[in-house]
Amino acid sequence: MNSNSTLGAIARFFEFEKLQTNFKIEILAGVTTFVTMAYILVVNPAILSNAIFLNTSGDLFGELVIATALASALATLVMGLYAKYPFALAPGMGLNAYFAFSVVLKLGISWRVALAAILIEGLLFIALTLSQFRTQIITAIPEGIKHAVAAGIGLFIAYIALTGAKIIIPSEATTTTLGNLNDPTVLITLAGILITAALIARRITGALLFGILATAALGWILGITPWPTAIVGLPQLPVDLFGQGIIGLTEVLQVNFFQIFTITFVFFFVDLFDTVGTLTGLGMKAGYINEQGEFPRVTEAFMADAVGTTTGAIFGTSTVTTYIESASGISEGGRSGFTAVVVAVLFTISIFFIPLLSAIPSFATAPTLIIVGVLMMGSVRYIRWDDPAESIPAFLTILMMPLTYSIADGLAVGLITYPLIKSFQGKFHETNIAMWILAVIFILKFVLVGK
Repeated sequence: MNSNSTLGAIARFFEFEKLQTNFKIEILAGVTTFVTMAYILVVNPAILSNAIFLNTSGDLFGELVIATALASALATLVMGLYAKYPFALAPGMGLNAYFAFSVVLKLGISWRVALAAILIEGLLFIALTLSQFRTQIITAIPEGIKHAVAAGIGLFIAYIALTGAKIIIPSEATTTTLGNLNDPTVLITLAGILITAALIARRITGALLFGILATAALGWILGITPWPTAIVGLPQLPVDLFGQGIIGLTEVLQVNFFQIFTITFVFFFVDLFDTVGTLTGLGMKAGYINEQGEFPRVTEAFMADAVGTTTGAIFGTSTVTTYIESASGISEGGRSGFTAVVVAVLFTISIFFIPLLSAIPSFATAPTLIIVGVLMMGSVRYIRWDDPAESIPAFLTILMMPLTYSIADGLAVGLITYPLIKSFQGKFHETNIAMWILAVIFILKFVLVGK
């Protein structure tokens, strides 16, 4: 088979003619999407390194880069070949922070058990997708709580970034206070925030990635952190990560039931609704959703997300989800699954740049985390602030996540207070049995576990 016939077969498979696209457009869209979300190759390992390590934090950074890249590549490839949509997937922001800081560091859960919880969540998501029960679960959670979770995670991420960069530090008098602005690391981080914000304001493609590189470059030039010893190199096999989630399954029964339930539920809940929201937004932008609200092949798109999460846990990374940054490629004209295939190929190639990625200091990712927090806070606009039954639980959800250093506790407070305040309003009929079941479960969790 010659090259022309091969290209023709690919074009027919992805329905280029029907979608009014071509290889040039699809490749450009794929590159654009990858550059826009490539920051995850640095940010995800940097966050997970706080919890996933053998002896000291960061000793598995290289393996985490590989896990991030391969999980993203595989899930995106499934999206491209099976669902045939130009959507890219990678470990989700927020859930990686929940994994590292809430589950492992705060609760003291082994990172292998935490990976097992993600594996369970992924399998549940596959079952949910096959059984078509996702609609019932989606409708059981109040809309205001859904939007509050996204905003709360954004605030939590930003808080982690500020404390990690020592812009906010502990204080005996006021709990927290402003850090030392004479500290070179703090000054470089502040400069990085301004650079990243300027790139975002100018709508530069890949602004988050370029913000990370610019902040890291300042650190290298000023001698705050060592220069990279190489740009490219042969990747090391992820022998210390691969399959650890399966091993963690053997330890799950040794952990408190309510803790495991809460952890798995949060992973499942956030992944489910983040995927629903992202796919809906991307589907509307690309014109896939018709006037009747029908979204062709959405089950296949959900399956790509579920497969990504399951295999990601086996590779050794947190929950994989569809990225809203895929909108950048759609804006460039990407309409077929070939765009996703291009992104998958680029994620695979990225594992050869681990020497460069490993040299990027943690403070260089702080500006991006703060900007991501800004973007996630945008969901508060959809909360009905004039309705106390929605605004109070939503506010408490948002507030409690960073202050308790726990996404799960924030979610629990929201799910407990929502049906109660609805009942105080005399609107018990607007609640459902699923809301009360979740509320009771979380009340029992606080009473029996204590936190």
